[in-house]
Amino acid sequence: MSLATAMSSLVPSDAASLVGDALPAVETLKLRAQAAIRARVISSAALDPVRLESEQRAAHGLAWLATQIAALQELGRYGERLAADGRLTRTEELIIAIGAGEYLTQIFGGIPMSQGEMVRPSDLYLSESEVAQALTPAVKALMASGNTVANRAELIALIGEGSGHGVIGDSGLDETLEAIRSEMRKFSDSEVAPYAHGWHLDNAYIPLEVISKLAELGVFGLTVPPEFGGMGLGKESMCVVSEELSRGYIGVGSLGTRSEIACELILAGGTDLQKETWLPLIASGAILPTAVFTEPNTGSDLASLKTRAVREGDHYSVTGNKTWITHPVRADLMTLLVRTDPQAPGYRGLSMLLAEKPRGSDADPFPADGMTGGEIEVLGYRGMKEFEIAFDGFKVKAGNLLGGVEGQGFKQLMQTFESARIQTAARAVGVAQSALDLAIRYASERVQFGKPLIAFPRVADKIVMMAVEVAIARQLTYFAAREKDGGRRCDLEAGMAKLLGARIAWAAADNALQIHGGNGFALEYPVSRVLCDARILNIFEGAAEIQAQVIARRLLEGSN
Repeated sequence: MSLATAMSSLVPSDAASLVGDALPAVETLKLRAQAAIRARVISSAALDPVRLESEQRAAHGLAWLATQIAALQELGRYGERLAADGRLTRTEELIIAIGAGEYLTQIFGGIPMSQGEMVRPSDLYLSESEVAQALTPAVKALMASGNTVANRAELIALIGEGSGHGVIGDSGLDETLEAIRSEMRKFSDSEVAPYAHGWHLDNAYIPLEVISKLAELGVFGLTVPPEFGGMGLGKESMCVVSEELSRGYIGVGSLGTRSEIACELILAGGTDLQKETWLPLIASGAILPTAVFTEPNTGSDLASLKTRAVREGDHYSVTGNKTWITHPVRADLMTLLVRTDPQAPGYRGLSMLLAEKPRGSDADPFPADGMTGGEIEVLGYRGMKEFEIAFDGFKVKAGNLLGGVEGQGFKQLMQTFESARIQTAARAVGVAQSALDLAIRYASERVQFGKPLIAFPRVADKIVMMAVEVAIARQLTYFAAREKDGGRRCDLEAGMAKLLGARIAWAAADNALQIHGGNGFALEYPVSRVLCDARILNIFEGAAEIQAQVIARRLLEGSN
């Protein structure tokens, strides 16, 4: 097919197959960039940390390039699945065409790593001839006829015909998962969304009654095996639940994260007795766990962790400081990362403790010997509250050493990263969806110069791109979850979903606030909260820069 023929015959319904045709060219481009950067950072057949740091922009740019290509791949597969099932409608055709056209244009013109950082082919040591070779007819057709004025106008009209609330187009999920979504959406719409902004403004805890209802719905035991009191569902169901609850309020969507992390740790690394003891209690919501990993001067550098746990007979005595601990006051169990062997370098001396504690209150947050703490006031992500905690001789039963063997803490924690990042990507989708909902509602109702805001092309274009990118993030997140459910290594896919989802959530929230104009800057409007909530997604569970570094290392080590 000639370029002229491809471009003239392209309609949105061709986009999914054209994405498949375009992928080999951009995959080749990625491989060439990998080779060029690898040549600059490999020394004696291994990654050289000093060289890698000096090439950080190129390495992180490679991570973003690979992420955009993975997003394109899932966008194409999404269309193919829907077409095979007879579910591909005009809405999905347009989402695929616009999304593919835009992401390909970014690959060749500049991928936004952040608001002020664009990575271009030259940053990845790609020559003009290599770039030109990648501009195949399919690539050019999608770039020229995908994200067009006509396609955006048609999609905004279809969005206007819908409810303007919730998933735009087909999610691509089966009936069972959509039934779960429906149940969670009803709960979120009735029990969460009407009250979320008040909780945020008051910096109030999410009511225990809401937590109890989440427990009744099975949220805390969603992926826990039935023999331990859970529902035994897959990570894809976790994504749907996290997404819908976070659409109502990220704090509620994040309550399940603590249980997910704790259960993953215990399932993967716990003794039989620890599994039998703790998993049913967490799954039922009878106890609330919290993760206690980060320290004031370590952040993502867990190898420098200093909190010390000394074995004294039948217990460990813990001394040290932790920070950015979410929901610790009302937690009953802490998954506490400590150093049990100060002589072992880096990660080797770390262990994980299942540390029991009594529930506290605002008046007495930590009613336990050897434990004190103070609240960290935050812009958003409220409802559970953040604390810094000091331990001074805090006692933990020796039998609560996860797995019963010291020195396994970092390895045990690493086993949770895939699920945690998939879950965070799902929360990002939910926050982005919330921003989109608010933008559509406000733009449809607000009249200026005699017509609703949504009738103005630049407002409409913002909403269209929000809808398209939310769909892209959703599909990449579901793909990572399916890989996890299939028992396949998916740290790369999970990292990409989290990296892209966080960027999309922030862009969606920022655009939604812009559409609100001055009202968006007023605290009384929920979009102001969504903006604050979206900002944390690029920081926790691996800051965007750390996430890009992790992805880059995988790509440059050649193990992808």
